[in-house]
Amino acid sequence: MTSPLPSSPAASVLDLAPVVPVVVLPDASDAVPLARALVAGGLPAIEVTLRTPAGLDAIREIAAAVPEAVVGAGTVITPEQVAACAAAGARFLVSPGWTDVLLTAMRGSGLPFLPGVSTTSEVVGLLERGVSEMKFFPAEAAGGTAYLKALASPLPQARFCPTGGIGPDNAAEYLALPNVACVGGSWMVPADAVAARDWGRIEGLARAASYLRTAGGTCR
Repeated sequence: MTSPLPSSPAASVLDLAPVVPVVVLPDASDAVPLARALVAGGLPAIEVTLRTPAGLDAIREIAAAVPEAVVGAGTVITPEQVAACAAAGARFLVSPGWTDVLLTAMRGSGLPFLPGVSTTSEVVGLLERGVSEMKFFPAEAAGGTAYLKALASPLPQARFCPTGGIGPDNAAEYLALPNVACVGGSWMVPADAVAARDWGRIEGLARAASYLRTAGGTCR
């Protein structure tokens, strides 16, 4: 069964799980078993980045073979990438930043999208354009929880998925903020586990992360 996306698509992506795995795959042949492990662990929304040549093929493989996953494309920075990701079967788009050209392309794709912001002006710019769901990146370098906490009062309509420097020791602190819907991270897909094809370990790490919001602490 395909995972549902309710009527507000971007919000539903943010609300599927407390953590969105950020996946960098050197080999697209690992995409399907990795996605199945993450879904089995309770993390259905998966951001596959375009940081490697295998990224687009990995999205295509997951979309075709793991319909219960909500596979998205990350590190999307050009209109051409938007079109290619949509054609490959991506169900949402994530960018590290935004321009009007990129925003127009993402909107035109018909897919939910999370444009990246790191400053108050960028947040206000997106709110002016009717976008309230955003990626806060790079989260730790851009001010972390203190910065997001400061934004909550003047800009309560903005909701964030912070990504960048977030791991099991600080994710719960982000998730406790009223304007944070979920966090993005890669600690549940460590490179050594992917290289060893240790899908059981990845499933276990995903399961622990899926309980992070209610755990009230760190997650191992």
